[in-house]
Amino acid sequence: QVQLVESGGGLVQAGGSLTLSCAASGNIFSINVMGWYRQATGKQRELVAAISSGGSTNYEDSVKGRFTISRDNAKNTVYLQMNSLKPEDTAVYYCNLAQRGHVYWGQGTQVTVSS
Repeated sequence: QVQLVESGGGLVQAGGSLTLSCAASGNIFSINVMGWYRQATGKQRELVAAISSGGSTNYEDSVKGRFTISRDNAKNTVYLQMNSLKPEDTAVYYCNLAQRGHVYWGQGTQVTVSS
């Protein structure tokens, strides 16, 4: 089993920055993909960014150039540095880990960007 614990959400003004962290524990394999998803009120959950254990990344178009995903494999931790935040970034952000056909989710952390 795998557990994911997110931290770092909060309230920030437009143009500000936040960093989210997600620590994974349990039965973690060396090859996996970790990512961040978000779900705004009334909308479907969407991928924000993902990073493989080898360091390959991909981003949702609206966050390119503003968000940076990174990971520390020794700590099984993934980060999401969010800059130039916009009100439309307001959502619950969920950490995700996929390995060997299984997908695990964190409990979510609220990010609210005020205008």
